Amino acid sequence: MASNYKSIIENGYNLAKSLKDEGKIATYIPELANVDPSMFGVHMTKNDGTDFGIGNYKEKFSIQSIAKVLSLTLAIKTIGEKVWNRIDVEPSGTKFDSLLLLESYKGIPRNPFINSGAIVICDILITHLDNAPKDFLAFVRNLSDLPTLSYSDKIADSEKATGYRNVALCNFIKSFGNIKNDPAVVLDFYFDMCSLEMNCQQLSYTFSFLANGGRKLSNGEKIITNSQSKRINALMLTCGFYDESGEFAFKVGLPGKSGVGGGIVALYPHNYTIAVWSPKLNPNGNSFRGMKLLEEVTTHSELSIF
Repeated sequence: MASNYKSIIENGYNLAKSLKDEGKIATYIPELANVDPSMFGVHMTKNDGTDFGIGNYKEKFSIQSIAKVLSLTLAIKTIGEKVWNRIDVEPSGTKFDSLLLLESYKGIPRNPFINSGAIVICDILITHLDNAPKDFLAFVRNLSDLPTLSYSDKIADSEKATGYRNVALCNFIKSFGNIKNDPAVVLDFYFDMCSLEMNCQQLSYTFSFLANGGRKLSNGEKIITNSQSKRINALMLTCGFYDESGEFAFKVGLPGKSGVGGGIVALYPHNYTIAVWSPKLNPNGNSFRGMKLLEEVTTHSELSIF
């Protein structure tokens, strides 16, 4: 582990900040269009308990699809390997809200991180938990040590008002029998899940259990097994960035997950978790500056798994 990680992050941050930000804010969710596009922050939580942040790392943002990793974790914790009877583990190679492959694969989503896969995960949680939205929130509150964390009604309502494609996905999967509950109930939970807001510091801490063999850093509480943690990390490496996942693995070399709110979380097992936020997205829906910063950090250090 490079000991001068603070200067490596600072250099990466300054370089990415100096580049012309060619990204565009996600305006198809109206509430996200209100964010200040110049925001840029990064925070690293190391497994030894030290941490470091720079820029707007204490400003909260909508984590959006990053929450899909947490819902998958809860599904695996709840029903184990049976999750994979209803979702595949392959990169999709198509846009995150694509319907194309669902026809070919008879309603089985390619992986749990595209919208269709995350919608099926929501359906699984609704079936197996007493109150999925409440239980999921309690689960994330425990992971994050944020007892007052709650869904953002404003963001969830904004998504519900414009989420026609997700409605189509859910109904299409239902037609193949891979959604068991009422699609309206499933979608409500899905939009709530994506509306969670955190800052970079909170996000890197929340995900640190995946860099720590499935255990919380603060108290060693076992969230999932080491083997389950390894599998989720593998999925993040291959599927965490939609159809840019191969590019991210090639340039950054870390398991990670992005969200259209401009956030990215990435981790190096047994070493650290890093969260970065910059709202303007590249054409694949991933943070333009965030991707550049992480590429810079792992290129000029020994901070990558490869």
